[in-house]
Amino acid sequence: MQRIIFLFLLTTTIFTFSCSDDDSGTDTPVNQPTASELLLRSIEADGGEPFNAANPAVTFTGPQNVFIPSVLGIDFRVDRNAVPAGPTARFPMFQGWETLPNGDVRESYYVITEASDRNLATELGVIFAPRMAASIGSGGESSSAWSDDGRLIFESYVDFSPKRSLTAGDASEDGILRGFPPAQVQAGAVAGDEWSSYVVLPGSEIVVNAQIVANSSGIHDRIPHPDGNETAQEDDLNNPNLSIARASVVMQLLDGWHDDRPYYFHIVTDTSDPAPATIELGVFAPKLANLPTFGLFPGGSMLPFSPCANGRTTDNGDNLGVQGLNTASLSDRQVQDPTNTFPIDPSNSQYAPMWDAHITEFTVPENERPILTSFDQINDLLEQGILIPFRGNSNPSPLANSLSDRLTATGAIINCPVISQPDDSVIGTQVGEPRN
Repeated sequence: MQRIIFLFLLTTTIFTFSCSDDDSGTDTPVNQPTASELLLRSIEADGGEPFNAANPAVTFTGPQNVFIPSVLGIDFRVDRNAVPAGPTARFPMFQGWETLPNGDVRESYYVITEASDRNLATELGVIFAPRMAASIGSGGESSSAWSDDGRLIFESYVDFSPKRSLTAGDASEDGILRGFPPAQVQAGAVAGDEWSSYVVLPGSEIVVNAQIVANSSGIHDRIPHPDGNETAQEDDLNNPNLSIARASVVMQLLDGWHDDRPYYFHIVTDTSDPAPATIELGVFAPKLANLPTFGLFPGGSMLPFSPCANGRTTDNGDNLGVQGLNTASLSDRQVQDPTNTFPIDPSNSQYAPMWDAHITEFTVPENERPILTSFDQINDLLEQGILIPFRGNSNPSPLANSLSDRLTATGAIINCPVISQPDDSVIGTQVGEPRN
């Protein structure tokens, strides 16, 4: 499709909409389809099952604690000897268009995990995250238009053709750091300069968290190959976990800690820095760095979280496992999650899917390093000097909020939509259809 056609669609789109809602403050024009109607119709037209809040495809239990009700299935098995990809979730997948540098548009596929408008979030079965709306006007968001058949046209694109590579860093002079920061990184996907997954819907002040997961250049690195074949996984449009015919996609979940509990399952979609994009199999999207504001909470459109630069690389017998960006960097392909520490979950109205990384580092030998399981613990260890803000943090000012007065920001933004934090009893089970 040529540039002139895209400009025509952009300027004469026939679907003007807004959601009637106290959060958006706008009304839907009579006889015009809403955004949710357009999006759900497209799922049905593509052979998928559109979300129905009154009768969802999967009903999740309290112990499963799933935050995105439109998810079509989750595999809660964490033993990678039995399941090479570890835990996964299957998401509804939308077809849209992305805009290339020459103005042409090409077909793409994407998922939506959050919306800043309550009605839209309810109708799509995604997380209501009102703080995303603070991104509007920051330069960290992106715009969109409707095509003539009600598909989103994004103002930029994602290139999945690069091959991910990572070279772990050498030990620091004092021997405290090893593996992280990496010596060399190449993210497996790179976004155009104008791409942001905080997408403002046409004719509205509503933001959705929309991540492109596939196009003709390849697929997102978080889409695992069913048999664990890492070579086949990258950029393989024939990967059955990308099911265009069923309008759904399976993505690999990462683990984390929140409030002294493990299994804080989330996905990484895109990041503002190439290092976390490479380590956690995301898209390098530099425009995210313009989101407001580093180290600020509850203002801005982001949340702080705390990765550890040099957690322990072996289990010390407490059965809590390993942790750290160093551990994830030391594996050839990221098969070990960093298991970062998070302050809140999506049940909190202050939740947002963009996380402002506040990295810590241990000052003690590895065999004395505990697993970091909560922000309270991190604050205690910072006070004792067992932890310090990571020496590579680019913003030396402490975190400007009540979560911590000692953490400092790296300047790296990571898009981590949270999917579930199940009880221990759920681990090892499956629900719905977790695979295509």
